[in-house]
Amino acid sequence: MKAIFYLVLGFLTAHAVTAHYIFHQLSVGSTKFATWKYVRRIDQPSWNINAPVTDLNSKDLRCNVGGLTSNGTETVNINAGDAFTFTLDTAVYHQGPVSVYMSKAPGLAKDYDGSGQWFKIYDWGPLGGSWPMRNSYTANIPRCIPSGEYLLRIQQIGIHNPGAAAQFYISCAQINVVGGGNASPSPLVSIPGAFKASDPGLTANIYNGGANNYVIPGPKVVSASQPQNSNFVVL
Repeated sequence: MKAIFYLVLGFLTAHAVTAHYIFHQLSVGSTKFATWKYVRRIDQPSWNINAPVTDLNSKDLRCNVGGLTSNGTETVNINAGDAFTFTLDTAVYHQGPVSVYMSKAPGLAKDYDGSGQWFKIYDWGPLGGSWPMRNSYTANIPRCIPSGEYLLRIQQIGIHNPGAAAQFYISCAQINVVGGGNASPSPLVSIPGAFKASDPGLTANIYNGGANNYVIPGPKVVSASQPQNSNFVVL
């Protein structure tokens, strides 16, 4: 009986660990590319590849575990103003906001660890008490940002367990923006450093009115972008 108990316990524990999700695929316009082709692969065992990051002081908060290096990821061209989509291995099912950030590489995106400044281009928050839990998220590259290579970072924050550490589900794609403008995006933040455990958007109790007047963590969306929860960001 003890052997059966521990076998069942081990299965349930493993299931709890792996019962998450990961952004593993990028599309540009209507073209959907192979998983991990342009998204930096997570350096975790296969059974734990979709686990969240919870340490707000960790560099893993940039592009997830192992995401500071390219690991053979390719870089895709995308025109300024064009749409892109991040797709997950399974639909998001933990309540919480979704945001997209960008950071310009000083050279090639494949050589960049994300240690520079980041700006936010898009937010999805609760609407009418309903959270944006989907299998994919589509936005646009701002038209005004300079051409060049960037890390394109998406994050979903699970705040479904009030009182516990927020769960960050993160991936970074490598992109080359073509035909951009000459604006200097702001505000800029560092990651880690953009989030604090005391942020209202991380401490909100979603089961007790926490979705009302919810403030999405991190900086504001770049000034020229459209308001959070619009369908697209078009600059």
